Amino acid sequence: MARSTSDYYKKNPKAAARRVKQQARYNKTKGGKKLISDAKRLRNTLKCKKGEDASHTGPNKGKCEKSSKNRTRPRKGKKYA
Repeated sequence: MARSTSDYYKKNPKAAARRVKQQARYNKTKGGKKLISDAKRLRNTLKCKKGEDASHTGPNKGKCEKSSKNRTRPRKGKKYA
């Protein structure tokens, strides 16, 4: 079994292409645009440096942390970190 989602998509290029196509459609929807704008606003508010992500720790809260740490955290139904 793949260790992470990115490992799975690296091993399955057809699945990766399907996901990119689906994600492009989602990013054009109202919900997708809101998600992108909220994330951008939080990054700007926190003034995250290059190589850092804004980790969403609550509805209007967050902290800057390394991208690798933030993106590998298992969510398992949780809305926030």
